[in-house]
Amino acid sequence: MENLSYPIGQFEIDKDITTEKRVKWIEEIEKAPTQLNNAVDGLTTEQIDTPYRPGGWTVRQVVHHLPDSHLNAYLRFKLTVTEDEPTIRTYDQDQWAEILDAKTAPIEMSLNLLESLHKRWVFFLKSLTEDDFALKFIHPEIGKLNLSDLLSLYAWHGRHHIAHINSLRERMGWQ
Repeated sequence: MENLSYPIGQFEIDKDITTEKRVKWIEEIEKAPTQLNNAVDGLTTEQIDTPYRPGGWTVRQVVHHLPDSHLNAYLRFKLTVTEDEPTIRTYDQDQWAEILDAKTAPIEMSLNLLESLHKRWVFFLKSLTEDDFALKFIHPEIGKLNLSDLLSLYAWHGRHHIAHINSLRERMGWQ
């Protein structure tokens, strides 16, 4: 049976990070906006307001969550490059998903925001050196991580939520 919460599996920190893996993760971040657009293409309002699993967010909430989360990630990268082991700020993603905009705003706004954000983010990521990716920050709930860890997390994060939508489409027979 398919795991509806983690259709591509749970995130695990890669203990063997290479330059090749970082290049692949940056490419995944670069492709995510197009993949998200494809995942929601042709969906009706009713379909967009369908939860991807029982008790889960709607497709609309997932679409709005991605730029919310990735904006935070982008800022975390910038803080880590410009400060000495900053402690990043967390946010309650479930509370953000319950705000009126996440539940009712047209998805096109977040699709456009994600596309622009990822263009800027990828440009920035491609400018980083091996030493930059080794820079560390402190996550209050997890501890010390480096930018390679964060890169792998957000490459997974985009795939994870796009898979929520694609697996719902498949289960529901939405072509």
